[in-house]
Amino acid sequence: MASAVVLALGLGAGLTGCSSGAPADTEAVDSKAGPASSTAAPGRYRTLFEPCGAVPQATLKDLLPGAAALPEAERDRAYRGTAAATFDTDRRVGCSWKADAPDATHRLTLDIERVVSYDPAVSDDDRAQQVFGAKQAAAGIVAPPTAPPPSSAPASPTPTSSAPPVSPSAGVATSALAGHQPQGPRVPAAAHASSAPPAGATGATASAGATASPSQSSGLEPRMLDGLGEVAFVDDTLVTPGPSGAKRLVSVVFRTSNVIVTVSYEELTTGSAELPDSRELQERARSLARLLAERLEE
Repeated sequence: MASAVVLALGLGAGLTGCSSGAPADTEAVDSKAGPASSTAAPGRYRTLFEPCGAVPQATLKDLLPGAAALPEAERDRAYRGTAAATFDTDRRVGCSWKADAPDATHRLTLDIERVVSYDPAVSDDDRAQQVFGAKQAAAGIVAPPTAPPPSSAPASPTPTSSAPPVSPSAGVATSALAGHQPQGPRVPAAAHASSAPPAGATGATASAGATASPSQSSGLEPRMLDGLGEVAFVDDTLVTPGPSGAKRLVSVVFRTSNVIVTVSYEELTTGSAELPDSRELQERARSLARLLAERLEE
């Protein structure tokens, strides 16, 4: 009888040892899968707001001045906007508005994209920056250079060359090997600017649909913007189709985390109306972009 009790206790101890070893085996299997931190962080945004209702009517009245003269039903329809057809409203949404006036037509378009990276080593924010960079490159806008950090290494003295002086003929040969050609007389930058056709030029250039951007001296040229999202730029293009009118398109693009917002504002004049004003269109588009950036922060 005593031996039976001892045997039973031995079997119980063996079963207890097996059950206590199971979590250790499970932990060993989990640890092989790698730490969770190896996957890049997801973006801040998982959904997008409804775009047609994101623009206040007071703002639309400024952006679509021709809508005020429309009959009430047409005016309400113009302010309501038309939603863009997208396959996934959590990934991309858009809306457009249009209003005609006797001397000009205004169009407003919003495009809002939530970028998702399918590479576990690339975060959503980094992938969104890649998409933004492609848009910036397509617009031909170069970011201003950043100053390099100061170097702590002491400056080495400039070595004195013991090589004999190079003759003028050898200098020309060296220049040719380096891919440089002898330069002619320097032409002042003002001469280049004056040789370009004005923004409102007509004739063969205008009839061909020439495009032009505001002069760099005006401060309205396509450029990077500060204080809007994490990174932003504005593009401004004037198209002069001919005597029938002219079209200016201003686009403001900014990124906040993994969301990219594009505000496109266009004015098309008719007949002999004045050219669309670059400063006015840019200010209106940038004001709306700031409003949408605040909406993303809510």
